[in-house]
Amino acid sequence: MARVLIVGAGLTGSLCAALLRRESACPLHLAVWDKAGDSGGRMATAGNPHNPQSTVDLGAQYITCTSHYAKKHQSFYDELLSHGILKPLTSPIEGMVIKDGDCNFVAPQGVSSIVKHYLKESGAEIYFSYCVTQINLRNGKWEVSKETGPSEQFDAVVLTIPVPQILQLQGDIANLISECQRQQLESVSYSSRYALGLFYETGTKIDVPWAGQYITSNPCIRFISIDNKKRNIEASKIGPSLLIHTTVPFGLQHLDHSIEHVQELIFQQLKNILPGLPQPVAIKCQKWRHSQVTNAVSNCPGQMILHLKPFLVCGGDGFTQSNFDGCIASALRVLESFKTHI
Repeated sequence: MARVLIVGAGLTGSLCAALLRRESACPLHLAVWDKAGDSGGRMATAGNPHNPQSTVDLGAQYITCTSHYAKKHQSFYDELLSHGILKPLTSPIEGMVIKDGDCNFVAPQGVSSIVKHYLKESGAEIYFSYCVTQINLRNGKWEVSKETGPSEQFDAVVLTIPVPQILQLQGDIANLISECQRQQLESVSYSSRYALGLFYETGTKIDVPWAGQYITSNPCIRFISIDNKKRNIEASKIGPSLLIHTTVPFGLQHLDHSIEHVQELIFQQLKNILPGLPQPVAIKCQKWRHSQVTNAVSNCPGQMILHLKPFLVCGGDGFTQSNFDGCIASALRVLESFKTHI
């Protein structure tokens, strides 16, 4: 049985695992490794440590489907809607630009529930806090090393981590990337930002007419969401949860500052936008060093094959675009490359 490792438990990685399980003509042993403590990647959802039912989406806030992708990826949307993992976004988001034919969706259980659904469908063995450091060729297989614990061997590897992290990998992989491929990978760029999740006691009221609001006049804060309201969940049952995304310039300026310092700066600006906000009972601050792709790999739509035998392929939004449909497109191209070469 072929052993396949998928590095990255975000949307592309989880969907790759599910598609390989569904579409493979032969039995596969699938493993998914992620350096984080939970699945989701940039579709992460954090829970209130005092009440796990209260959650906040730290990455993607909602999913926008254009008319083009509504047809092209209809089966994916239909599946998630039928399982109740997605539902139409009906709550008011001030400042959101809606184009003709667009549909917006929200995840009632948090946006990471999409990733968890695909991982469950894949039947893969999932390991967290597994940070890959080296990939070497050993007797026709890939020997993959991580920060702690023994290395393991696989017949094929799929890398769905941000492109800069691919370029940081040590071992034989560094020599297998051609000069042309390296130039393509080095051309990829990302925006950076911080996300701040705030959790409040049951009964706390945040009296605003919107569920989300884009901020245009603040140097620090770009977007605010009352996450329970965004999902049409009564705060009286779980307590409200608030999400703040910073602007990209603020994220870049403070990228290597301490989390405590950044939190304080965000709080200072938040008081100007929502004066009188009560003290939260819990806080989660997330640094997104690789937030959204601003320049993707050119001439490599969806994936890049680094080695054929044994098979090693890269995928993710660094090869398409930073949205739900971009990740689906990449996972489909990775699947296609497997069918062609394996």
